[in-house]
Amino acid sequence: MSKKNRMYLAAAVLLGALVIANELRKLSLQEVMGEFLTIKWVWLVIAIVCMLLHWSLEAKILQGLLHRETPRFSFKNAVRIPLIEHLFNAITPFSTGGQPAQLLALSKSGIDPGVSGSVLLMKFVVYQVMIVLNFVACILFGFSMLANDLKKLSYLVLFGFAINVIVVVSILMLMYYYPLTNRIVGAVMSVIKKFVSAERFDTLSRTVFEKMINFHRESLYMRSQKKVMARTFLLTFLQLVCYYIVPYFILLSLGVEHHDVFQIVVLHAFIILVISLFPVPGGTGGAEYSFTLLFGSFITITSKLVVAIVLWRLVTHYTGILLGLVAVAVKPDQSAALGETPKAGNPRRIAEEI
Repeated sequence: MSKKNRMYLAAAVLLGALVIANELRKLSLQEVMGEFLTIKWVWLVIAIVCMLLHWSLEAKILQGLLHRETPRFSFKNAVRIPLIEHLFNAITPFSTGGQPAQLLALSKSGIDPGVSGSVLLMKFVVYQVMIVLNFVACILFGFSMLANDLKKLSYLVLFGFAINVIVVVSILMLMYYYPLTNRIVGAVMSVIKKFVSAERFDTLSRTVFEKMINFHRESLYMRSQKKVMARTFLLTFLQLVCYYIVPYFILLSLGVEHHDVFQIVVLHAFIILVISLFPVPGGTGGAEYSFTLLFGSFITITSKLVVAIVLWRLVTHYTGILLGLVAVAVKPDQSAALGETPKAGNPRRIAEEI
């Protein structure tokens, strides 16, 4: 990990620690100890297992999408990628560091950068489509509970949903209406050209159109692989379910029972959407605030609500950061696993960048 990324990590962890400490300040030490001593650890372990399944399913998705080019790509290599993605998303504003980190991690495993870029884009497409479909279901069946009580937050949810829809529509246009999309992007680039130097514009233009072409070619193949795509959509759905259901088991571990699991899933889905709108790494601060607003309506005991927030962030966020650090430290299988010479160039340089 580079010095700059270590600084980002330290800042993100420090900020998270301050937010959690601020939450715990609302309670006395006796209240905190009382809640932790009464935790039903079986349910908490199940919550952790759900997160581990979440990352494992993403690894299987990646394996499936890479099978055409690298059929011997190991699960060990694959499971590193979502963990590294989580780590770098957690330490960068708007989760911008995850995609580049995944590309570098795949390159260290011997995957051609062009192939890994196309596969990650396709994985991103499926994920975004499933996010939108899940939110449509949540809005249809659960938005009334949000809109009636928390109108301000409901506007953030709708705003986040609109952004995801725009992203999905743009990607689908690139997949199915490439000539039209090419003309639109060309028009946008002609405007950008007026504000940047010629050298910088040429580099930007070449990069953008190369990525568009690569993605469109990959999408043509993927569209023809109906079984692969069906499997990817199914695994992505299960991956999201494993993530969204975590608060339900955390509440059970604290003795908060008799609540509809679908309601918990809907509320957590809304929280995840709102978190993505906060520029702070990992949505720190916004995540805790959103959790308090949405779950505070039926967790009436303050001590349980505060401990629930702490456990939720530890399970869904900080566990991923810890495992991501392990994933960065673990050396991937290369030629021995893939049966070929790595195509990524200098592994030492890539390792230093990550």
